[in-house]
Amino acid sequence: MTVRLAIDSTSDRLSIAADRAGGTPESAALQGARRHAGALLPLIDEVLGRIGATARDVSIVGVADGPGSFTGIRVSFAAAKALAAEGATLVTAPSLLLRAAGLAQRSQPSWRRVLAVSSALRGEVYAGIWSIDADRIGEVMAPKTISAKEIPSLPAFDVAVGDGPEDVLAAVGARREWPEAETLLRLIDVPGGARVIAAPLDFEPHYGRPAEAAAKWEREHGRPLPDSSGHHG
Repeated sequence: MTVRLAIDSTSDRLSIAADRAGGTPESAALQGARRHAGALLPLIDEVLGRIGATARDVSIVGVADGPGSFTGIRVSFAAAKALAAEGATLVTAPSLLLRAAGLAQRSQPSWRRVLAVSSALRGEVYAGIWSIDADRIGEVMAPKTISAKEIPSLPAFDVAVGDGPEDVLAAVGARREWPEAETLLRLIDVPGGARVIAAPLDFEPHYGRPAEAAAKWEREHGRPLPDSSGHHG
């Protein structure tokens, strides 16, 4: 039976989930972004162990593809690519979609046009909007960085979820929630949800902003870091 593993490390909260396709998922979470690197592999082993599996049994590995923590995303994709090198299929979904789909699946009515936001620092948020029902997910607005003053120009949405500056959350009426890896497991089977990465070892996730070291270099030199366009977070 197919063993599936899902990871979200895009925020201060590390979330891991695993199941045998069609079975009940197991999950675990850990708070504290600076703990992600050291805790990721032990937490993966723990969750897989609960379903009687090991890393060698994983046939599908899903990872939240940012935007979010540069270090957290690098750590989770390093683990996922190692599994892909051993034959696992890599699938990804935006971390904002995990928030949106998680809220929509718990809400009534089940169909929602959901705005998801997460902190982008500097008083801004990453934001994306999806239409979500039981059979399909449609992208209304791809994830991008916005400030509070840009909220009135967003496409229409029914409900909002996420974290970030209080003025932004208040302006959109967002429910403060974390992305859950268990939601990513569900997105694997939904059209418009998780996507399969054909060349996993070459794939670069969507970090969102430059890592702090890159940002400092760019400030000091007054120009973009060479070849830094694909490394955001």
